[in-house]
Amino acid sequence: MMNFDMKWQSYKWRAVACIVFGQKQAAIDIFSEMLDEYPNDSYALASKAHLHAELGEKQEAIALYKRLVAKPDAPAYAWFNLGFMQEEEKQIEDAEFSFRKAIELDDKIDRAWYGLGLVLIQLNKFDEAIKALKHNTKLQPMSPYAWYQLARVHVDRHEPEEAMKIIKHLKGFEPKVAAQLERETGLKVS
Repeated sequence: MMNFDMKWQSYKWRAVACIVFGQKQAAIDIFSEMLDEYPNDSYALASKAHLHAELGEKQEAIALYKRLVAKPDAPAYAWFNLGFMQEEEKQIEDAEFSFRKAIELDDKIDRAWYGLGLVLIQLNKFDEAIKALKHNTKLQPMSPYAWYQLARVHVDRHEPEEAMKIIKHLKGFEPKVAAQLERETGLKVS
């Protein structure tokens, strides 16, 4: 009889082999078997949720991530992944909660700050969105995404001077994004 570790490892490596050979549904089936044997196993829940997300089965992924975050030791990445899926499914208030929980557990997850900024924009919470996006830019100063969203928020708030500062900043390392913002906003920065 296999002990727990060997049996668990067997499930894991069979699923990994399926993934390597592009058999995602077979891997999902193996993770389902694994969860029958080891209910609420974090690795199986996260892996199965990820595969469902990759296959576009977002509701299945959300349900699995909810099971994962219900565990008292749920990691920050699980909350981030849940928030990401919720945002994609337009479950904006739920996504806000999940991103905030991810940040509470690990405030260095730059993508959670960015996701939080996006959902706060959708909720018309612009002051909070600016804070979240600025925090993202501190963690990822060379990534143009949060800078772009920050500029858009400032334009929407009728603060063109703030948007122009961001466009000028972007010209230093992402001139294409800066040019896109100039086209979209009508602001010209020399």
